[in-house]
Amino acid sequence: MGCDPTHILIVEDEEAHAELTKRAIRKAGHANRIDILNDGEQALDYLFNRGIYSDREKYPCPALILLDINLPGIDGIEVLKRIKEDPRLKPIPVIMLTTSKREEDIAASYGHYANSYLTKPVGFKEFEEKVMQIDFYWMNLNEPPTTSED
Repeated sequence: MGCDPTHILIVEDEEAHAELTKRAIRKAGHANRIDILNDGEQALDYLFNRGIYSDREKYPCPALILLDINLPGIDGIEVLKRIKEDPRLKPIPVIMLTTSKREEDIAASYGHYANSYLTKPVGFKEFEEKVMQIDFYWMNLNEPPTTSED
């Protein structure tokens, strides 16, 4: 499964956080495509190309996933677990971007192979700066693995 190297998937149920994240990524300028989903079930359907997301051309594999923990239905930890259990999706970096500072959430995220765990700052400017740094590192500096699978 070839992933679009300029595509970021945001999984966030708070519309304001999702829009702030999208705006900061656009401002950083390294992503050409940003998709936003607001629950865990949608995220899994998208990533596994199920249901309304079955068309891989229309819903390609992202190069980076920003995943909230506190999602309705299937939570972010379970979404992370399923991503990292699948050999095709496992190489995609997953950044847990959440308000939770709970040690159990941090441990569970890393226990299921999150690539990073970041808490959302309260202030708009700090939040924007953190997202721009995420974008710069993962979309510009990081060297992703190359895959020949499709």
